[in-house]
Amino acid sequence: MISIAIVQSKFNDEITDKMLVRAREHAKKLGIKVVAEAVVPGAFDMPIMIKKLLEREDVDGIATVGAVIKGETMHDELIANQLSRAIVELSLQSGKPIGLGVMGPGITWEQAEARITQYSEQSVEAVLKLHNELNKVSGKSHML
Repeated sequence: MISIAIVQSKFNDEITDKMLVRAREHAKKLGIKVVAEAVVPGAFDMPIMIKKLLEREDVDGIATVGAVIKGETMHDELIANQLSRAIVELSLQSGKPIGLGVMGPGITWEQAEARITQYSEQSVEAVLKLHNELNKVSGKSHML
């Protein structure tokens, strides 16, 4: 059984609280054990928590959930771009999959609300699928 952690960005919590619940439910449905959950203030704060959780031996991967909503400036682009760059680097360094379930940049509140289920489930599924593929190429077959 694969064991994951879920990291939630609390900013825009009317959306991200629902995403966390949905990610939990989807993991359970897929037979994935959630061994840790962490809530950080915003998407920009996720990488340090992801890094800490990746150090745990009982964490095979991490699903992220968050929403970087478009505002009046380009701040959402800065945050989303830096977050995705950091997630890629952390995944490569650790050799463990990280699902990018953070919406944005350029997404409106209404678009984010409409995509709660999609992004939450895809983040969890990405971790599972990549974990299984990594096991295949390394000669370990622990697929569900």
